[in-house]
Amino acid sequence: MKIYIKNMACESCKVFVKDALEELDLHPIKVELGEVQVKEELSEEKKRTLNAKIKTVGLEIIESKGGILIEKIKNSCQEYVNNEENIKINISDYLSKKLDLDYNYISNAFSEVTSSTIITYINLIKMEKAKEMILFEEYNFSEIATKLHFSSLSAFSTQFKKVTGFNPTHFKNVKEKRRVAIQELNEDLADKKQ
Repeated sequence: MKIYIKNMACESCKVFVKDALEELDLHPIKVELGEVQVKEELSEEKKRTLNAKIKTVGLEIIESKGGILIEKIKNSCQEYVNNEENIKINISDYLSKKLDLDYNYISNAFSEVTSSTIITYINLIKMEKAKEMILFEEYNFSEIATKLHFSSLSAFSTQFKKVTGFNPTHFKNVKEKRRVAIQELNEDLADKKQ
């Protein structure tokens, strides 16, 4: 049985969900971002128990087709940004192929539910990843711009300032450096819609 989970955005989420399933004597076959497959069918009672457990960390079982699609789009966007090979692929082509749907349909569904565009969401993911790279001093700004698929350092710096309010150098020098978890971005998008 497949279970779709909202806001599942990192490896620790996968570990938490896997542990929660095993505590309920369920046997996960596959645990991926936003999607879990277990050997057994879930009773309504086990589903409620699992949902209550994962809600403690901001996750939630999704049952509506629309909700499932939005989570698949979000997870695909995260995969797109995290895989450097994707620089060769246009986001619309990537999502269409990955989800086996027309991009206009994907884009409209995402915008309708989140009140945001896919491009805006991707840029938010990129900026959170950029903040992480800057904070951990893994790369210089030019390398970050390249890794995050920006056409130039200038394009990266402009987008960074637009999203964070700081240019990359100023951000690096600020003592109160905060990184929003991707999971929180997803929650913020959900809150905007309500």
